[in-house]
Amino acid sequence: MYELENDQLNVEIIDPSAEQHLLGTRYCTGGYIFQVTDRERGPLLSGPTYPESFNVFDGQGIPDAFNLAPIEGSKEQDGCVLIIGIGQCDTNKNTVESFCVWDIHSGEQEISFRTEQSLGPYRLTLERKVKLIGRTLKSEIRLANNGEKSIEVRWFPHPFYPQPDTDELCRFNTDISMPANEGFELGRNGFVNRKNWPDWGKGFYQILDHSQQNNLVILQKHPVLGLVAATCDYVPGFFPIWGNTNTFSWEPFMECKVEIDQERNWGISYEF
Repeated sequence: MYELENDQLNVEIIDPSAEQHLLGTRYCTGGYIFQVTDRERGPLLSGPTYPESFNVFDGQGIPDAFNLAPIEGSKEQDGCVLIIGIGQCDTNKNTVESFCVWDIHSGEQEISFRTEQSLGPYRLTLERKVKLIGRTLKSEIRLANNGEKSIEVRWFPHPFYPQPDTDELCRFNTDISMPANEGFELGRNGFVNRKNWPDWGKGFYQILDHSQQNNLVILQKHPVLGLVAATCDYVPGFFPIWGNTNTFSWEPFMECKVEIDQERNWGISYEF
């Protein structure tokens, strides 16, 4: 693991070359935040199977994903796709055939990842930076299209928070709504609440309707810190939430098309 640290927090980030056993076809391999630990209070992040076990699909910590918009190969190469931030993958086998190679520069409180990927007429450069500033953890992304076709991007962060001590989960700086469902409801104070807890089994997934036109801010209840926060510097499109007995997560999607010779920059900050 790479580590960022200061007098308050320690941040573990997966080494995409040495720790490929922790990686698969779902999450971006560079800049994968595996755990954030408070030096006095212990680990602050969870996962769908944490702490009992780990698997590459469920993950843990703060992974993020480009996998829902794979770049397709030729018709003769059935199942051969390029997944941004992962590499050449076979969707029929759900395997990574070759991981992308990252140029990595690591410091005490900042780490950067850079990779170039291509498939047929598609070519891109992806840069990731993770910075620790006090109790703020920033994840920054730059994607440049160097190829001959536009690139569709569907990216989302998937932070896994431990379930809080009360049924209140999170609230946002925008009005949201959702249909009646078995797992969640909206409280009068604006917080998304758990329903039918603790009998959640494998968990609940729910798409939110929202009216967000500005950058998204999330307040998240936390069993150790009380309340934490996150800020997206983009307007989310598709916006689901999910949780099981071990963890709760929100997934605000950044969706765009990057044209030829253009680039897109975005990021998210987590406040612990």
